[in-house]
Amino acid sequence: MEVTRLLLVDDEPLFSELLRRTLSSEPNMEVAGVARVGETALRLARELKPDAVVMDIELAGGEDGIETALKIKAEMPATGIVILSAHNDRRYLSILPLQESPGWSYLLKQSAPDVATVVRAIQGSMAGMVVLDPAVVESLMPARGSTVSRLTPRQQEVLQLMAQGFTNAGIAEELGLAEKSIETYVNAIYQELQISGRRDVHSRVKATLYYLEQAQSRR
Repeated sequence: MEVTRLLLVDDEPLFSELLRRTLSSEPNMEVAGVARVGETALRLARELKPDAVVMDIELAGGEDGIETALKIKAEMPATGIVILSAHNDRRYLSILPLQESPGWSYLLKQSAPDVATVVRAIQGSMAGMVVLDPAVVESLMPARGSTVSRLTPRQQEVLQLMAQGFTNAGIAEELGLAEKSIETYVNAIYQELQISGRRDVHSRVKATLYYLEQAQSRR
């Protein structure tokens, strides 16, 4: 299996070092570079050509994380971007060009100690998916009368796990169901949301974006 090369960008030294050690200990993951400001991050991205960039949304001085990430994505569209944020606010998600350039993950910094969640976000971004933090997903619910609200409770549960970057096999393990059953649920979700064409990563992106567009914050 190929090694995933990462660029970490965070201006908090202790957090950055914790994340570096955590990800470096993961099989097939290598932290190729670390930056604290946007200018350095852009230069290292050009030099190192990482598979994914894990970027803090707030950087001290100069450009913030989103501005830097947009520049990296514009020059290297195949590079996955994982945005780290302290804010569970969908307004920050609206800044990201999720429709135009897939391959984005949005994680809360509180999720950083959960290695599986971070790895799933990295892998999802590299695969061109849109991956949302579990807490972000849980804070939303389908708006009344929306297409997503007409999905069955189980279909909504499957869609929420899709939005968190789980594969069909991962969803099956989470729910204790057969993978074939998950495939049936996923196809039913696509049919209900009128997502046509190939059942590939782009369909999963569309389903996640539907979830975002048709969701409202839980009160």
